[in-house]
Amino acid sequence: MEKLRLYIATYCPYSRRVTFFIKDHNLQNIEIVDINKDKEARDYLNRVGGRSQTPCLFIGEKPLYESNDIINYLYRNFVKE
Repeated sequence: MEKLRLYIATYCPYSRRVTFFIKDHNLQNIEIVDINKDKEARDYLNRVGGRSQTPCLFIGEKPLYESNDIINYLYRNFVKE
């Protein structure tokens, strides 16, 4: 399984939406990084992702933006019903 790293911003409502989804579905093994608290993470997001928009889920080294797209990806791949 590829490494999952979610970049969020503390006060971003879309970031909160994704983190609530993760908690509600008890998804594990997703590293959550707050770019407001970690300058190196913010620089990485800008450099590799091309922008500092949050939320951004890195699947391996590939960025996925937009909260709906991230939630759909997590639901399709990790939620067991």
